[in-house]
Amino acid sequence: MKKLLLLLYMIPATLAAQPKPPKTLDLLIGTYTTNGSDGIYVYRFYTESGRLAYLSRTERNVDNPSYLCVSANGRFIYSVNEIGDDRKGSVSAFSFEPKVGKIELLNKQTTGAGPCYISVDKAQKHVFSANYAGGSMYVFPVNKDGSLAPASQVLQGPSTGLGPNKSRQDKPHVHTAILSPDEKNLLWTDLGADKVNIYRYKASQAQPLTPASPASISVAPGEGPRHIDFTPNRKYMYLATEMGGNVIAYEYNNGQPKQIQSISMIPDGYTKQTGGADIHVSPDGKFVYATNRGDANEIIVYAINSETGLLTFIERQGTLGNHPRNFVIDPTGSYLLVANQKSNNIVVFKINKTTGKLTPTSTRLEISSPSCLKFASAE
Repeated sequence: MKKLLLLLYMIPATLAAQPKPPKTLDLLIGTYTTNGSDGIYVYRFYTESGRLAYLSRTERNVDNPSYLCVSANGRFIYSVNEIGDDRKGSVSAFSFEPKVGKIELLNKQTTGAGPCYISVDKAQKHVFSANYAGGSMYVFPVNKDGSLAPASQVLQGPSTGLGPNKSRQDKPHVHTAILSPDEKNLLWTDLGADKVNIYRYKASQAQPLTPASPASISVAPGEGPRHIDFTPNRKYMYLATEMGGNVIAYEYNNGQPKQIQSISMIPDGYTKQTGGADIHVSPDGKFVYATNRGDANEIIVYAINSETGLLTFIERQGTLGNHPRNFVIDPTGSYLLVANQKSNNIVVFKINKTTGKLTPTSTRLEISSPSCLKFASAE
């Protein structure tokens, strides 16, 4: 009886120790302003219903903020700016007030041509910009006020040893610059060279990136590596390839990925245009979601074997739009929101946490050229 009473007394304390899932979040939307949008939009997202409510937007003070990232404390936003006929690029820093969704431009810095991806470390020491057209990766120190200093380090993709597709792989094309979950390594994909580059990261150094050993891994010729995500337990890494339309699974051990599987996003016999895009692991680590653009316009769902990291196909779900460039899963794992760039809409899907399957909700948002979705705390 004493043991039972002790357990009963312990239950409330145990429950209290569990973090409560957020009821509200801020959804940040990056767009292409060349098609009429105002830049970055902020909507309040309600995790219990999947509903969206408009908060604010930038006043056309930045061009083509097509990809965003948010600082760990939620107080700063960083964007790429893909501008000009030659795709000469810059990156922008903004202050952010989560409770009201207010965004204010802090400053801009020049980066390589065609920036398409941006990330920031948790300690907010550096921002990383992947530049597709320039085939480069830039490192920007972060000032104390959240603004960006000029680039302190530039890494350039190779001019030789490129992939077999001469129209797409004529030069290096850097697509992603993502830190590993422990932030000991930065991984940056090169579509032109069919490689994932791996560099050690030390935030305290003036030039914080040095080549790992090995400094890269290769994918099959013509695959065109694009985006990456990791499981919450840090054991597995998944790579979406743009040209090959595959999801490649890796065991991940301190900057040394080992390929264990390649599984296609494309149905057997499919001959129309495809284009692998974004990839994310569900917050519970049970499922992988990946988008395929072109004529397919689908989200493909895979189950993760927790013992091996191998993937099993679950379903294909149409995105109810054209060109699903980017998507995001809310921290509770209840909803998936996809940005259909060419049909100018965002669609909210409900996630079945048992099966991983997606069901469209009635929540839709019409917005010009949405290309990036990020969540931030609304607190």
